[in-house]
Amino acid sequence: MNRLESIVHIIDDDQSFRTAVGRLLSASGFRVAVYESADQFLAQLPDCEHGCVLLDLDLPGLSGLELQKRLAEKAPLLPIVFLTGQGNVRASVQAMKAGAEDFLEKPTPREALLEAVERALRRCETRRLERDRIHALRARLAELTPREFEVFGLIVRGRLNKQIAHALGTSERTVKAHRHNVMEKLGARSLAETVSIAERLGLVDPATDTLSR
Repeated sequence: MNRLESIVHIIDDDQSFRTAVGRLLSASGFRVAVYESADQFLAQLPDCEHGCVLLDLDLPGLSGLELQKRLAEKAPLLPIVFLTGQGNVRASVQAMKAGAEDFLEKPTPREALLEAVERALRRCETRRLERDRIHALRARLAELTPREFEVFGLIVRGRLNKQIAHALGTSERTVKAHRHNVMEKLGARSLAETVSIAERLGLVDPATDTLSR
C-alpha cells in the first residue's frame, strides 16, 4: 500500500506526544490525522478505511480497549497499534486477543514505531483485498439458480453425481450439467476450489451439514 494512499490515525490525549509522533510519521512519508479522544475519532470516523490507528490505552471518556470493540464493528479493516505509558500485561493480552496488530510501550523507539505502522498498513491492505474477494464471490454465488445452489451444497458435502441425482430426483446427466454451470459461475477449476469457496463464504454449517445463502 502506498503511504500516501492511507492515513495513520493518532489517538492520544497528550498533545505533545500527538505532535511529536505526527511529525515523525509525516517526515517518514505518511499521511497523519490526530485526535485527543476516542469520542472525537468516532465523531469523525473516516469513510475510507485505508490506514491504521495508533491508539493510547488510557484515554479520557471511552478507553482504548472500548474503542477497539467499537471499531471491530464500525471499521473492521483498520488495524490497531496500541501505545501506552504504563506497562499493563493484562490489557496487552486482552488487546491482542481482540485483534490488535501490536502493543508498544512509550517511549517507543523510532524504528519500532515505524515498523509497527508498516505492518499495520500491510494488514489493512490484506484485509481490504480479502473483503473485495469475498464480495466478488458473493456476487458470483448470487448468479446460481435455486437448483444450482442445491447441487452446489451437495457437491461441497462430498456427494457423487449419482447420489446428487438420487437426492434431487433427477438424472446424472442433468446433475453433470448443473455441476458444470456451478463451477463455471463460481470460477472454480476443481472440487477443492469449490469447497474452499463455500468455506470462505461461511456457508457450511458443521452442526447441520447444510448450506445457506
